[in-house]
Amino acid sequence: MVREAEEYYQQMFRGEVSSWNLRDRHMVATLDALIAHLDHQLGHAKAVVWEHNSHVGDARATSMALRGELNVGQLVRQRYGTQAFLVGPTTFDGRVTAASNWGDTPQRKHVRPGLPGSYEVLLHVVSTPQFWLATAGDSAAAVLSGVRLERAIGVIYRPETELQSHYFQAEIAHQFDAVIHIDRTRALEPLEPTEMWLRG
Repeated sequence: MVREAEEYYQQMFRGEVSSWNLRDRHMVATLDALIAHLDHQLGHAKAVVWEHNSHVGDARATSMALRGELNVGQLVRQRYGTQAFLVGPTTFDGRVTAASNWGDTPQRKHVRPGLPGSYEVLLHVVSTPQFWLATAGDSAAAVLSGVRLERAIGVIYRPETELQSHYFQAEIAHQFDAVIHIDRTRALEPLEPTEMWLRG
């Protein structure tokens, strides 16, 4: 763990893509160890991994692959095949709890409406407040085919540079096995909300 942490921070400070890859490989190695431990204890284990959609979707179906980046979703699919089921979240607008920079105090921020040409707008047009959509099958393939913009909001949200900071090209039907679309999100409420969070 210490050796991998040292390698990660060295690569991160050099600004290399490999720091992302090292981190995601470590997350998958941790998942593998946890599953092996639970299999040993229980006989057969299943795991649910909750992560940001840039980590949990298959990177090979996104512009991340063009930069040489891989992620947890890709590695899990390669390792576990059809035993893995990747689910991705999308939203059109609403609120989110996020910081403006790493280490900043989280704020309750407005999420801007999805950009034209994005999956967020495509799914918003359905006019259903929330739904689950399996990406396999003829009807889903017809709707979700092709490359579009996809938004990823995580620990940091910068609406003022949203296109550059949060959007990437993706083929969502190949990135995920299913998509959960919540048209208008509510911000996750901290256990101890700060004055800044309450102001929004």
